Amino acid sequence: VCAVEGNFDDAQTGVKNIFHDTQGKPLPFRLSSANSINIGRLAPQIMYYFRAYRDLLDRKAIVLGDKVDFSVPTGNFGDILAGYLAKKLGLPLGRLYCASNANNVLTDFFNTAVYDKNRPFLSTTSPSMDILVSSNLERLVYLALNRDAAAVRERMEQLRNQGCYALPEEAMARIRACFTGACASDQEGMDAIARVYREHGYLMDPHTAVAWRGMEKAGTGSAPCVVLSTASPFKFPACVLTALGQSVPQDAQAQLDALTSLGAPLP
Repeated sequence: VCAVEGNFDDAQTGVKNIFHDTQGKPLPFRLSSANSINIGRLAPQIMYYFRAYRDLLDRKAIVLGDKVDFSVPTGNFGDILAGYLAKKLGLPLGRLYCASNANNVLTDFFNTAVYDKNRPFLSTTSPSMDILVSSNLERLVYLALNRDAAAVRERMEQLRNQGCYALPEEAMARIRACFTGACASDQEGMDAIARVYREHGYLMDPHTAVAWRGMEKAGTGSAPCVVLSTASPFKFPACVLTALGQSVPQDAQAQLDALTSLGAPLP
């Protein structure tokens, strides 16, 4: 185990550089990544979408063939790309709402066709989404550019050297046909945690709250919308307790006990 002085983008860039520098070289070991740099991470995530669709069928909330939208909290664009691949595999998926926190580089990209990481890196209450270089977006860009690897490579070079790149309108039209970007601040996420718990009795973590708020901001249509929940509220007890207007004990175990007292089962 080693520590990195820096944020997620620094660590991920370091890993990518290692992969690049060792490519084709004989090594006495095999290098891999547990995060979504490794497309194998997306394979089980694809199945979440099919399972959610099957659950809706079992509840008779839809009939086979009905379209279903999904709102996904994302930073590295892996889980939501899995949804797009599920659609490509034939799932009747309608729209994908790409929900970002205050690090809203993806929201701006969907709105402007320009990916620009030249902005402050913000530490938020949804830290797994504190990312300015979304690795898996490169895979979507590849598909949107009709699998033109040279065009993708050119844009990734621009991202490394200039911190930004743009896509032609034709490619963005393909992306916007499925994706809508939305973002939520920390306060908006905390408000959603309190409101959903008050109205539905469901306790969300701050990442899921961003997806819920993103769904609301995107303005869903007539299709049912599934909000992907990506973490337990027990991973972020202080934030969740604060959102609910509860006092936050200093002791970590006491924080977990406080959440349990609200009716949430301790994992």
